[in-house]
Amino acid sequence: MSDTPIHKEYSNGEVTITWEPHKCIHSKNCVTGLASVFDFEKRPWVNAEGASTEAIVKQINKCPSGALSYYFAEQKEKSTGDVMMEQLVEVVQNGPLMVYGNLKVKLPNGHIKNQSKVSAFCRCGSSQNKPFCDGSHKKINFEG
Repeated sequence: MSDTPIHKEYSNGEVTITWEPHKCIHSKNCVTGLASVFDFEKRPWVNAEGASTEAIVKQINKCPSGALSYYFAEQKEKSTGDVMMEQLVEVVQNGPLMVYGNLKVKLPNGHIKNQSKVSAFCRCGSSQNKPFCDGSHKKINFEG
């Protein structure tokens, strides 16, 4: 089994939606905000033709974990949205620690992981993707 995280891409020819499920904290912002594009019941679950490029980009920018991102065909590089030069830390009630901005995270194995836009860090201790949140706080009814 590979340690390489899954990375999927879906395109409408104008914008390419990228999805990294290991970053997802299951906020469901995507599904509740733009169900014509994001639908957990369908395969593939992302329909890049389901809405205008503008609507897709607007919704992806609301992804709290950065699991969803995008890049435009003419850019050929990922857009991470507006990345702040300074970091901002937000403690989400009964949820993860959200850190906004560019970060370098040193993992227990010594590898450095570059994070941008937003990173969700586990506070409940139950994540299977530590130090990052995987949504386990909801399953265990974490309070804090």
